[in-house]
Amino acid sequence: MRVIEFIIKEKDDGTQIRDFLRSFGVSASLLTKLKNTENGITLNGEFAPTIDKIHTGDRLIIRIENKGKMPTPLKNSDAVPVYSDEDILVMNKPPFMPVHESRNHQGDTLANACACYMESDTAFRCIYRLDRDTGGLVVVAKNELAACKLAGKIHKDYYAVCEGVLTGNGTIDLPIARMGDSIIKRCVRDDGERAITHWQAIKSNGKSTLVKLNLETGRTHQIRVHFSHIGHPLLGDSLYGGCCEQINRQALQCKTVHFIHPITEEEITIDSEFPTDFKGLI
Repeated sequence: MRVIEFIIKEKDDGTQIRDFLRSFGVSASLLTKLKNTENGITLNGEFAPTIDKIHTGDRLIIRIENKGKMPTPLKNSDAVPVYSDEDILVMNKPPFMPVHESRNHQGDTLANACACYMESDTAFRCIYRLDRDTGGLVVVAKNELAACKLAGKIHKDYYAVCEGVLTGNGTIDLPIARMGDSIIKRCVRDDGERAITHWQAIKSNGKSTLVKLNLETGRTHQIRVHFSHIGHPLLGDSLYGGCCEQINRQALQCKTVHFIHPITEEEITIDSEFPTDFKGLI
């Protein structure tokens, strides 16, 4: 159970508890759960209805139950935590590891690796996922409030090595749709969902280019599809026409994440190292 304490400031004097919690980011569904949890909401040590008003100096406490079940822990994994506190776990996912368990992947996923660092009776709340062959940082919420406040709010710096020479920077704003009957492959198509990728060339050797990427949208295979479409497929990306002579997976890495901590509201930046195969390309 996650216990969070608020000492009420003058600016919130006279506010109803429900309005204070909603403004902090507590969803309507979580607020209902708190009301149905024994001592889920207390004011100065006493149970308090959400219509009660708070005043300067009051001590308001909420207790969030972490109901769920983590999968079987995967010990001695290459997936390692790079940051952890009561609300967040940030893992550095190695390439070739799926994020979630599936019919073909049981016990060998990031979810299994996270189970070594989280309570067994909580759910695996991954804020976003990376493709199996993409490496890098993945943010996992340890409770429902953290998950709610982080969703769609994490800024990620991706790096990729693409074929050909790029200079300067630019934006690719092209819609992405499923390709034919494929359940995996995507393509640029007018009737697709809008997808926006910002890129900046870092350096080139005359044959390929290291680029930094930031996404405004999170479509499936967005970076890979966009760069293939403009004639610069990622090295190693056999699905979208990339050369696989130097690396045996798409040369794509989520290296850095930036976000506002859901509870302390501090600015957090977490960086990671490139894996060995990516370093070799650079």
